[in-house]
Amino acid sequence: MRLRLRNTGDVVDEYRFEPVGPVAPWTIVEPGTLRLYPGTTGTVELTFSPPRTPDAAAGPNPYAVRITPTEHPEATTVPEGNLTITPFTEVRAELVPPTVKGRFRGRPRLAIDNLGNTKLTASVNGSDNGDQLSYDIHPSNVQIEPGRAAFVKTTLKPRKIIWFGAREQRPYTLSVLRSGVNPLLVEGTYIQRGFLPRWLATFFGVLTALAVTFVMLWIAYKPAVNTGATEKVAEAGTTLAPAAPTPSPLVSAPAPEPSAPAQGGVESKAPGSSGGSGGGPGSSGSSGGGGKTSSGSKPTPKNSTPAAVGQLIIGQASNRCVDVTDAQNGKGKDGTRLQLWDCAGSANQKWDFRGDGTVRSLGMCMDVAWGSRDDGAAIQLARCSGNPAQQFVLSTAGDLVNPQADKCVDAVNNGTGNGTKLQLWTCSGTANQKWRVQN
Repeated sequence: MRLRLRNTGDVVDEYRFEPVGPVAPWTIVEPGTLRLYPGTTGTVELTFSPPRTPDAAAGPNPYAVRITPTEHPEATTVPEGNLTITPFTEVRAELVPPTVKGRFRGRPRLAIDNLGNTKLTASVNGSDNGDQLSYDIHPSNVQIEPGRAAFVKTTLKPRKIIWFGAREQRPYTLSVLRSGVNPLLVEGTYIQRGFLPRWLATFFGVLTALAVTFVMLWIAYKPAVNTGATEKVAEAGTTLAPAAPTPSPLVSAPAPEPSAPAQGGVESKAPGSSGGSGGGPGSSGSSGGGGKTSSGSKPTPKNSTPAAVGQLIIGQASNRCVDVTDAQNGKGKDGTRLQLWDCAGSANQKWDFRGDGTVRSLGMCMDVAWGSRDDGAAIQLARCSGNPAQQFVLSTAGDLVNPQADKCVDAVNNGTGNGTKLQLWTCSGTANQKWRVQN
C-alpha cells in the first residue's frame, strides 16, 4: 500500500518511517526517510510479507507506522490500519512408533501437527486389508489450535489369536479426516506374535511321542523280577552258627592301613589312645590345634550396580551425547541444564523414551525451562509433572521436537564441543538440531 505525507510546516523537514505493532517484522517501508519542502507532498510504499506459518494468524491484523520529523520530533504521528491475512491449512501426522509388536494388542500414538494459521478440526479412524484388526481410538475427534499438536491414543486388537507359529505382519492405516479435503493417510505395521513359539509345540509333540514309545516298549518287554532272599537267609544262618563265639568284636568298617613303624622297627601305642582326631599330641588334620582351613572362608561378593535403562541421544554435528551436567554419581537435580559431552554410556547419558511422551533420565524428565515457547529457552532436567513442556517427539528426520512450542532441541551457537548447552529453537533442519538414538 502507499502512504502519502504532506509537510504543512514552514521549514524543510526530513521524516523517518518506522513500522510498529505485531505486523512490523513483516513490513518494509521504502524509502525509509523522506525530505519535503513546506507545502509539498511525498509518498512511501509499505510492503507486507506475512510468513506461511501459524504465527501469521488468519483475519484482520492491526499495523501502524511511526512518522518522526527531524526538525520537530515532538510532532510524531502514528497512522494505523488493518492487514487481513487469508487462512491456509497444513497438517502433518506421524505414528509413534510406526511399528508395534504384541500378542493381544498394540498401542501406537498418532501425533497430529497443525501447521496452518486457523483452528483444525478433524476425526481419526483406522482400517486394514481383510478387517484383521479392531481399533480403539481416543479421542476420535480433535480440535487443534494453530501451531499446536495433538496426540491420539490408539489400541489395536487382532480379531484372531495366533496360539502357535511364527509372528505375522498386519499393515494398517489411520486416516485423519477433515471436511472438504482428501483424508490424510498414515500407514503403520502391527506385528502379531504367537502365544507360544513354534519350537515349543514341536518339543511337546516329540516328548509325547517318546513317552508313548517308551510305555509300549515297557509293556512288550517287561523284565521278570525274581528274589533270592530266602536262599540267602538260609545261607547266612548256616554261616553264622559257630560252635563257640569268638572274643573279637565284629568291625563293620575296613581296618586302617598300618602306619609307618617307629625308629628301630618297634611300633608302640599309648594306652587309651583312639587313633582319631581327638586332639592328642600326635594328632593332625584340619581340626588339630584349632587351625582354620581355606575351605572355611568364602569370597565376599562385590556389590554390582544395575545397568541404567535407556538409550544414548547423539548429536549429528558433534557426535557427542546429551548429558546431565555434574550427575556422574547417578543422581539428578531439578533444574540442571543439559549439555553435550563425550559419550561414556553412564546413567546421566541414558534416556528412556516413555509412552506418555516424556524422555527420562535419572528418574526425572527432559523439560523446557518455565514452559517457555521462545527461542533460546533452556533445555533442562526437571521433576516429571505431566506439563506439555516435558513432551518430546523424535521424528524420522532426526528432529527432537517439543510439540507445545513446535520447536526443536538445538545446540547453542552451533556448538559441538564438550559443555555446549542445549536450548529450544525454531526448527531449521541444521545439523546442530539433528539427533539419533543408540543403545
